[in-house]
Amino acid sequence: MTSKVTYGIAGLLVSGMAYGSVTDLIRGYQNAGAGPFSAISGRAAWVQAHRHSTGMDARSCASCHGTDLSQPGRHLKTGKPIEPMALSVNPRRLTDPKKVEKWFRRNCRWTFGRECTPQEKGDFVRFIVSQ
Repeated sequence: MTSKVTYGIAGLLVSGMAYGSVTDLIRGYQNAGAGPFSAISGRAAWVQAHRHSTGMDARSCASCHGTDLSQPGRHLKTGKPIEPMALSVNPRRLTDPKKVEKWFRRNCRWTFGRECTPQEKGDFVRFIVSQ
């Protein structure tokens, strides 16, 4: 019984950290003039393929992360495994705003050929949280 209580409390603490970080992320994007945010818009952008001016094959967020965010993904180029994005199975996601911004910067450039706007980031966060 004690271990169940301990795990339950630990789960709440992790969930609370994720929620606080999500709230902070959303607030930051709103302060940048974006919003309201939509999980539906985030999902649409997640699966939309983009061509690069460099002539590389079109790709989307789903190319590496998949469309079911509760499942692991695999990097299209390197083949490296990617942990699930859904907070429901990976509560560590979205807990470190600096890390979230680092990955947005890197992945948006790789996928879209540019940095994502605060609106796109907020929509993606809403989509990820909805999974």
